[in-house]
Amino acid sequence: MGKLTVRALRAVLVVVFTGSVLVQGLMVWALVGGKDQEGGSLPLTAMRVITILGIGTAQVVMGCVWRLVAMVRRGTVFSHAAFRYVDGIIGAIVAAALVWFAVTAVNAPGQRDDPGVTGIMAGIGLAVLGVALIVLVLRTLLAQAVARDGEAARMQAELDQVI
Repeated sequence: MGKLTVRALRAVLVVVFTGSVLVQGLMVWALVGGKDQEGGSLPLTAMRVITILGIGTAQVVMGCVWRLVAMVRRGTVFSHAAFRYVDGIIGAIVAAALVWFAVTAVNAPGQRDDPGVTGIMAGIGLAVLGVALIVLVLRTLLAQAVARDGEAARMQAELDQVI
């Protein structure tokens, strides 16, 4: 990965992370302040809590991607240390899907006249879980690459002993 690509990705991550912290802070402020037009009604309060948690899942993903990019730059991404960050991404995506299912459940009573909306929202949650499965497959590929890298290093060491 080139320096320009790493810098561009990091710039995007910084901007998005900063924006997410600001939005999350405003949501906490609105939740704690209790000054809203809805008068603290349950659906609005639940949606605020869910939004704060959902933003948190995105922040975890951004932090893990930041660390993986640093590993790519150092050439250490094909190591067991990378699994921690990939597992963090998978966990955050699963958590995001669960948060989305919570949004669907909170929104469902208001959709009695049009239950198709709830079905579509549930389908979106399943699609998010599908993304977690895709990342899990990529984790498996990383595990195979790490194993092959270890095997190549072992074979190189044996060859060095012979020579």
